Amino acid sequence: MGSSGSKSSGADAGLAKVCDGVRKRVGDLVLTGRYHRLPKRLSDDYAVESKVLGAGYNGQVFLAKSKATDAKFAVKGFKLNGVSSEKKDELEAEAEIFLSLDHPHVCRLVDVYESESELSLVMECMGGGELFDRVTEQKKFSERDAADATWQMLLAINYIHNHGIVHRDLKLENFLYDEKDSKHLKLIDFGFSKIWDTNVKMKLSCGTLAYVAPEVLAKSYTSKCDLWSLGVISFILLAGYMPFSGGQAAQIKAIQEGRYHIKKVVWDKISEQGCGFVRALLEVDATKRLTAEQALQHAWIVNREEMSSDLNVDQGIVDSLAAFAQASQFRRACMSLMAWSLSNDERAQVRQAFIELDLDKTGTIKCGELKTVLQEKFHIDCQQATTIFAALDTNNDHEIHYSDFLAAMVSSRIQMHDSLVEGAFRRFDSDNSGFITGENIKVVLGPSVSQEEVDKMLAEADTTKDGQISLQEFMEYIKSDVNDGHSNAAAMLIDQQIGLEGVSPEVPNMVAKPQVK
Repeated sequence: MGSSGSKSSGADAGLAKVCDGVRKRVGDLVLTGRYHRLPKRLSDDYAVESKVLGAGYNGQVFLAKSKATDAKFAVKGFKLNGVSSEKKDELEAEAEIFLSLDHPHVCRLVDVYESESELSLVMECMGGGELFDRVTEQKKFSERDAADATWQMLLAINYIHNHGIVHRDLKLENFLYDEKDSKHLKLIDFGFSKIWDTNVKMKLSCGTLAYVAPEVLAKSYTSKCDLWSLGVISFILLAGYMPFSGGQAAQIKAIQEGRYHIKKVVWDKISEQGCGFVRALLEVDATKRLTAEQALQHAWIVNREEMSSDLNVDQGIVDSLAAFAQASQFRRACMSLMAWSLSNDERAQVRQAFIELDLDKTGTIKCGELKTVLQEKFHIDCQQATTIFAALDTNNDHEIHYSDFLAAMVSSRIQMHDSLVEGAFRRFDSDNSGFITGENIKVVLGPSVSQEEVDKMLAEADTTKDGQISLQEFMEYIKSDVNDGHSNAAAMLIDQQIGLEGVSPEVPNMVAKPQVK
């Protein structure tokens, strides 16, 4: 794990465990393309400013700018030396979980840098502020807006639960909007999160009291604790006040009894479906409480009026998927790395199509789901659909992840520009030499790639035949094959705007805030 010296050997061992955990969960490419060790440093790619954006459970978050694009990011740093073993465990857990996550409604971890004494997480910068702030500004949402916000939060929760992760600190402050005028929410701050064995009940009492489930207070709980917290959030969105208030002892007693405060004049204006949804989540008996999957099927969510009937998966999306499947292994790897450099604006062009293809709303696209859409709506035969799926299933886990899908959209539905190509080059250039070598390709793609495959990939772009790829050669290689398939797909851009939302900051904020009145 790099040349960090004897003082940090313990941290190295822990971080090696993190990398192994992530590699098993999501594969080599997703990890190595974003996890950078010496000689590459954070300062090579980002200029970190003194402005503090917020504070998460495991540390402060600072504003940073990409040296390549000048885009804004949020950086959270963790000291590796002189910290307790308990704190190191927390750091390792947060890093492993965050590196594993890849969903339209989860804040993106763009890069990780490991130095001798610090681990730095570079996250997308969410410029729209906290859901908490929207609620305090508006006092409450329209029921339609509340249902739509809850649906988005449920997609994130169902995704993490289906991947064995429980958040344990869901609250208004931990859902952020990606832009000031946007309605697109993302989940942040995984400092309390845990990779969970479904056969073992958790015991650590954590989270924020007003949102904590009764079984967490009893120190024996499952992932259902997140659904109670979502029930509290939904209550606030609909009613504009906290369900449990008063001093600590009073709140604990009310939570244990499931005795939330109902203002009749407020709740009489809310639909029976909305009231029923909140009741189904604020259920003291966790075995009777809805799961995230069940909550997504609740009538209040399914029938929310804001749900658009427009189809976002169109022929252009299908053409992009087919063109990606026909591309070479190296080109697909390049596109996959570019997917982690896309701005929020660029992802917004196609993310709704990904959500539509995820028929069971688990946060990934299964082979059967893709075949169903491609065969029924676009008359793609089974064999071609299988080929497309295999090309996008980069880590062979029988699922297409969000970034796999984004990779297929690069250069067709999402315009390819120089800074995007340069970003992919930098990710391949793991030793910061200014060139991509065969060893770099092997490091990024992992041990499953043979030397013969590496040599073939290198030869594709090494036009000077000097055994390495320069930035200029890489640029020419990538742009040379915006091939007929991609060009045709590019001509079929989505005409209907999906709700273009903006760019920017993950700002975990654990500072105490006044209650919503």
